[in-house]
Order: sequence, then C-alpha cells, then structure tokens
Amino acid sequence: MTADDVREYEAALAERAGELPELAGARTVAAYVSVGSEPGTRALLDALRARGVRVLLPVLLPDNDLDWGEYAGPDSLAPVRHGGRMTLLEPSGVRLGADAVTTADVVLLPGLAVDARGMRLGRGGGSYDRVLARLERTGARAALVVLLYDTEVVERVPAQAHDRPVHAVVTPSGVRRFRAPRT
Repeated sequence: MTADDVREYEAALAERAGELPELAGARTVAAYVSVGSEPGTRALLDALRARGVRVLLPVLLPDNDLDWGEYAGPDSLAPVRHGGRMTLLEPSGVRLGADAVTTADVVLLPGLAVDARGMRLGRGGGSYDRVLARLERTGARAALVVLLYDTEVVERVPAQAHDRPVHAVVTPSGVRRFRAPRT
C-alpha cells in the first residue's frame, strides 16, 4: 500500500468505527496505537478524545501482560523498544494497572484476522488473551471490536479453547457483527 492508501484507510476506519453505537455511547474506550502495517488508529484515537471519551492505551509489561495509561493526545505518547522486538508508542503518563481495562465500555483489539465466527487471530504473544480473560473473570461487559483491513476478514482462523469471539469487526468498508455485546 502507498502512504496515501494507508491514510485513506485510516480515515475510513475512523469514520466506520465512529458509526458504532457502542462507541457513540462510550465513556471509556481501551484502544491501542497501531504499528507497522496494522490499520491506522490515530485518527480514531483523536476523534474519541475530541468527543470527551477517556481513551486507555496499553503499556506492554516484561511478561507480555498489559498495564494501561490514559491517552492525552499525540504528545502524550513515547516510543518504547521492547527487547529485540518492536518499538511501540505507549502513554507516558501515570500507569493505571492491568485491571484498568475492566472499566472500558469498548475494547478495541488488534489482530491479524477475524473469521466468520468472530474468532480473532492475534500475533501470538498472549497479551490480549490475558485482557479478554481479565474482562471475563471480572464480569466486565465491554463490547469487543477488532479493527482490520477488509482482506483480513476470512472464513476461518485457528482457535484454541481459551479464545473468545469478538462482537464486531470494523474495516474501512464497514462493520460486521458476530454477536450482540452484553449489556
């Protein structure tokens, strides 16, 4: 994809996500800052913040679990290199703890693909599997939404017993729902 394509897809993704009723009524959204070839999230983060939504962003811990911090705009992000792996943009402010995600009305999840059952294929580090387990364990009722390119919605991905389906996937061309979020 060209740089223009990436910007166009990011804008379309933000627009489609903005149409979700779950996001329209959200007070707190747990999200992430896209890296590499992931669909861009910055336009959506800024749109949510401009609407007064509290946006939580992950901080990767050494054991691959996630702590959380609040997004206060682009200047609140700092690049953090994690060992020999990737550099992530993480919130530079106060750490809120791993359980902060349980306060979110919506959790935006990264992924490599989502299948027709709503099963998400992640990168294999287990960070978001822990988030989903934490949400389930605490009885949190967040809507689970994955942001992807259209070509990443596929017929089937491998799933394990601990994997949980998501409620919806948002792509630049639209929204696909898998099950209604719990209320």
